[in-house]
Amino acid sequence: MSETAPRPTLEAVAARAGVSRATVSRVVNGGDGVREPLVERVRQAVDELGYVPNQAARSLVTRRHDAVAVIIAEPETRVFADPFFALQLRGISKELTAHDNQLVLLLTEGRDDHARVARYLAGGHVDGALVFSLHLDDPLPGLIQGAGVPTVFGGRPGWSDGTPDVVYVDSDNRGGAREAVRHLAGLGRTRIAHISGPLDQTSAADRLDGYRQVVGDTGPLLVVESDFTPGGGERAMRELLDRCPDVDAVFAANDLTASGVLRVLRERGRRVPEDVAVVGFDDMLPVAEQTDPPLTTVRQDIEEMGRIMTRLLLRRLDRRGDDGEPGGGVVLPTTLVRRASA
Repeated sequence: MSETAPRPTLEAVAARAGVSRATVSRVVNGGDGVREPLVERVRQAVDELGYVPNQAARSLVTRRHDAVAVIIAEPETRVFADPFFALQLRGISKELTAHDNQLVLLLTEGRDDHARVARYLAGGHVDGALVFSLHLDDPLPGLIQGAGVPTVFGGRPGWSDGTPDVVYVDSDNRGGAREAVRHLAGLGRTRIAHISGPLDQTSAADRLDGYRQVVGDTGPLLVVESDFTPGGGERAMRELLDRCPDVDAVFAANDLTASGVLRVLRERGRRVPEDVAVVGFDDMLPVAEQTDPPLTTVRQDIEEMGRIMTRLLLRRLDRRGDDGEPGGGVVLPTTLVRRASA
């Protein structure tokens, strides 16, 4: 029978590198005050021996778990069906991996889930949290604040105005919406409708604001609230055609909604873009390039949003305890991508 070789210890690394155990501990745990030649000797010894730090012991020294919670305020059926979340998670995961941190995914669907997430955060299992897809009445911000966990939000929190320490990353939703609607108007369209996302989310509300900044107050006839899903886009488009059969353009709040819009227009015998021009929002390539016809849409860099959220959080964690930690938002630009639908 073969015996499992004992795990290398700090003492073994110290002996191989010719330094003290304390020096190895400082290097392994990211401490300061070790000269670069010694750092290189320790790292070489770690590689040669295959030393793996004990995470529990490391946490006692650094007060870090090297784990970040990613909290999505949506049911799992929505999260795993919407490419938006996959793109954002990819950006987050890449950035955490580059900094040797683990991603802990937490989804919330109801009151019981909120309590579970609050208990988990309060238990000190993670260093910080990345939170997105919040709704205005969501209790998560208060629960996270109560747990004392440093947090960065994806999207402008609707309750953040006047709160100096809130950090968030968003896209220029109003500006992107304005560009989409101006494009439709420039095509000579005069009955431009908007199918919004859920208006208890700031991204949807901001895109509706951008639409209205161009067309003015159209009243209720040309605006239908939906839910950012293909099925929601289908239902909203049927309602819109029943209300306004002469609609000649639609700005949809996201690409999935637009895909549902295109299906209904095809069912009703409306040609795109000849009869009705359609513009979406997101530029998620698995959706926008596969629609019939390919979708003109507003591009936001979803993966980059995830990366920036993660960088901001890790920066906050490195500065934890410093006075005057800055808050505020990062708003990324959007661009119109023209394809065949408008």
